[in-house]
Amino acid sequence: MIHILFILCSLFTFSAHAAVQDFCVADLKGLQNPSGYFCKPVATVTVDDFVSTGLRYAGNTSNIIKAAVTPAFAEQLPGVNGLGISIARLDIQPGGVVPMHTHPGGSELLLVTQGFIQAGFISSGNKVYVKTLKKGDLMVFPQGLLHFQVNAGGVTAVAFASFSSAEPGLQILDFALFANDLPSKLVEATTFLDDATVKALKGVLGGTG
Repeated sequence: MIHILFILCSLFTFSAHAAVQDFCVADLKGLQNPSGYFCKPVATVTVDDFVSTGLRYAGNTSNIIKAAVTPAFAEQLPGVNGLGISIARLDIQPGGVVPMHTHPGGSELLLVTQGFIQAGFISSGNKVYVKTLKKGDLMVFPQGLLHFQVNAGGVTAVAFASFSSAEPGLQILDFALFANDLPSKLVEATTFLDDATVKALKGVLGGTG
């Protein structure tokens, strides 16, 4: 009995003195590391660190893909730093597409709020999972897997994508291949595309080499 009381008293004492950190608001003036941003001093934290109004408005879809992603990651919403969550707004015009891409840092949960979106992902075993989603529908995209979204109706589609990371990252396959200075010969060797096609795609997406 004495031993049990001693253990309980020790636990209560430890709990009373344990340091509890409610949050780690991102210090955007500091450096970012693989775990996120360092914490902003609590004395300088304000309610605005936990609030974002940026997703009220449609993104600029006047681009080659006719789509826009408006993020609320740690850089835009410092309060999510260290919490393992974030969100983004997706606007896709008719004929628009979010090309094949990955989020190396987190899984994605997509909620359609307007229009129709055909979405899908490819597993590491090359199995394809595709579905046309409408308002109120959800689809999950596992971390790191290639996936896409295409407008599947005649009106602008809107969706909100939540992530299991404050910084999920983004790499768009088409841009990775054709929007940089990776030599065309290497692109051709690794994709089996001919020289004319590679150079044409580089011309469209701004790549060189």
